[in-house]
Amino acid sequence: MRTEADKIQNFIDGQFIEPVGGKYLDNIEPATGKSYSQVADSDSRDVDLAVVAAEKAFVDWSCTPAAERSKILLRIADLIERDLEKFARAESIDTGKPLSLARTLDIPRAVANFRFFATAILHTESEAHITDNVAFNYTTRQPRGIAGLISPWNLPLYLLSWKIAPAIAVGNIAIAKPSELTPVTAYMLCEIAQEAGLPNGVLNVVHGTGPNVGAAITAHPKINTISFTGGTVTGRKVAEACAPLFKKVSLELGGKNPNIVFADADLEAAIAGSVRSSFANQGQICLCGSRVFVERSAYKDFVDRFTEKASKLKVGDPLDEKTEQGAIVNKTQLDKIKFYVDLAQEEGGKIALGGKAPKPINDRCRYGYFFPPTIITDLPVSCRTNREEIFGPVITITPFDNEEEVIGYANDTDYGLASSVWTQNLNRAHRVAEQIHTGTVWVNCWLVRDLRVPFGGMKASGVGREGGEEALRFFTEAKNICIAK
Repeated sequence: MRTEADKIQNFIDGQFIEPVGGKYLDNIEPATGKSYSQVADSDSRDVDLAVVAAEKAFVDWSCTPAAERSKILLRIADLIERDLEKFARAESIDTGKPLSLARTLDIPRAVANFRFFATAILHTESEAHITDNVAFNYTTRQPRGIAGLISPWNLPLYLLSWKIAPAIAVGNIAIAKPSELTPVTAYMLCEIAQEAGLPNGVLNVVHGTGPNVGAAITAHPKINTISFTGGTVTGRKVAEACAPLFKKVSLELGGKNPNIVFADADLEAAIAGSVRSSFANQGQICLCGSRVFVERSAYKDFVDRFTEKASKLKVGDPLDEKTEQGAIVNKTQLDKIKFYVDLAQEEGGKIALGGKAPKPINDRCRYGYFFPPTIITDLPVSCRTNREEIFGPVITITPFDNEEEVIGYANDTDYGLASSVWTQNLNRAHRVAEQIHTGTVWVNCWLVRDLRVPFGGMKASGVGREGGEEALRFFTEAKNICIAK
C-alpha cells in the first residue's frame, strides 16, 4: 500500500507526492507506543499545490452529470466494502480502537456515507414560485468551488467520508486534512479513489498538523467552504480565520453530553445502552454520554449494576477479537485523562471503578496507552470534571430528584452536542427532550443514525448542520432567478 519505507504521502492531482518541505512525522501505534510509519509533515506550499489542482479539476467536475458522479461514488463505496477487513485493521492499528468496532461500525458507516450521498444527488428537488402573477422565480443550486475538509482522529474514515462524499457529490473539489495522528485510512481512500476512476484533482489530501496545514486551508482565499470537526478551542480559531474572508463554515466541536435515566426506565436496557454510550471507543467519541444522571430512587441499583457491567469490559490489544476497550490515541490524551481523574478526587469524587492505568496487556502492548473504564460518583454538578470535556473512558454519575432539576443539570455546561433520555413515559420523553439544549436527543437509545436528518450542536458544540439535505445545501450556493411574466 504505502511506498518508500511506509511513508504516507500527500495525494494531489491524482498522484501520491512528497511534501514540498520533505519532512515527515512519526506515526505512532497507540497500542504499542512505537512508530510504525511516517506521515507527510506538509505546510502551506502543499496546500497551494492542492488548490492549483482543485481549480483545474473544478472546471470539468462541476459540469459532470449527477448520474456520472453518482456512479463513481457508488464505486468508491463498493471498493471500501470489498476491502473492509483491510480498512478495519488499518484503523484499529492507527487509532487503538478494537478491531471489532472498526469492522462493525466505523468502516460500514463510511461505506454508507458514500452510498447515501451518491444516490441523494439523483433525487434533489428544485424550487419554483409564482410571485403575485407578475414574475416566475426558480432556485438553482450550484457547487461552491473548493471545500476545505478537516477531520479528527477518533473516527478518521467515518467522519472524513461524511465530509468528502457530499462535497464532491454535488460537484465541489475537496482538499482534505485528516488528523496527523490517524492518517492511514485516508491514504487508503485515495488509492480507492484512483481505482474507482475519480478524476484527478477532485479529491486532494494534504497530511500534516493543524498549525501548518489546517491553518493554511482555513486561511486560503480560494478555499471558500470549510467543514471542521474537532475541539472547541481549535474550532474558535477556525471561525476567527474564516470570518474576515466570509467563508461558509460548519463547525462540529466538543461535547459534555448528559445521559438521563428516570426510575421508570427499562433499567436493563438503560444500563446496557449507558455502558455503550459511556465507553465506546474508550470514550473517545464526541457523542459519548460522559455525565450520567439517575433518578434518586433508582440511583443505587443503577450504579451497582452499571459498575458491575462496566467492570466486565475487556481491556486488551485492539487486534484481539475479544477486546472491547482498546488503547487511548496517544500519550498526550492519556495524560489528560489521568489529570482529570486526579482532579475529580480533589473535587471530592469517589472512584467506583477504574481510576488508574492497568497492568501491561501483553508483551506487544507493554508500552501502549491504556486506561480502563472509570466511574466517579459524589461530585457536584458544577465542578470542572462535570463541565470540561475529557474525551476518554471517564464518566460521572449523579442522582437527581425531579425533571426540573435534571434539566438544569443537563444544561449546566457550555456544550450542547447530544444527550440521551431513558424513560418509558412517552409524554415525559417529549417534554424533557424539548427542554435539553443539545442538537440531538436520543430517547431509549444511543448513536442510532439516519443520514437524512440534520446533525450538529448548540452553544460551544458548534455551528451549522451536517447530514442529509443539510449537507447538500451546505456545499452548494443557492441562486434565485426571477423572470417577469
